[in-house]
Amino acid sequence: MDATNSRTAKDVIAALNLTPHPEKGYYVETYRDAAAVATTNSDDKPRASSTYIYYLLEGESGLSHWHRVLDAVEVWHHYAGAPLRLSLSLDDGEPVRDYVLGTDLWAGQRPQVVIERGEWQHAQSLGDWTLVGCSVAPGFDFKGFEMAQPGWEPKGAKKQ
Repeated sequence: MDATNSRTAKDVIAALNLTPHPEKGYYVETYRDAAAVATTNSDDKPRASSTYIYYLLEGESGLSHWHRVLDAVEVWHHYAGAPLRLSLSLDDGEPVRDYVLGTDLWAGQRPQVVIERGEWQHAQSLGDWTLVGCSVAPGFDFKGFEMAQPGWEPKGAKKQ
């Protein structure tokens, strides 16, 4: 039996010491690699070669904000709770691509999704809550993070 079936989002937030995330939901950084890599940031400081977080999104909070990581690849991993819809766009006029992170492979869900550098993304839990992990390489730095203005949608997005 899945031990998370009887747990609430608040239970998971407390158990993992998650704090509010700027794009919605809750997170905690679990690992920042001590190995550093050169960057093209304006400060030219080396940064961690990779970082990892837990991220929890509640279904009632709606979609996370459209955002992108300009200078790193991000991989989302499903850990617990409901499936999660992850929408991706290069803002090039092509339709937004939707993926469902989850464990039901036969329903088309996948346990991980790769997001390329500069690709716009937003997510929505398809149930009460979803716990995922995000791996970023080179390591996440808010200098390479861009959040879209409220109401922005990529070219090619279907209006809802």
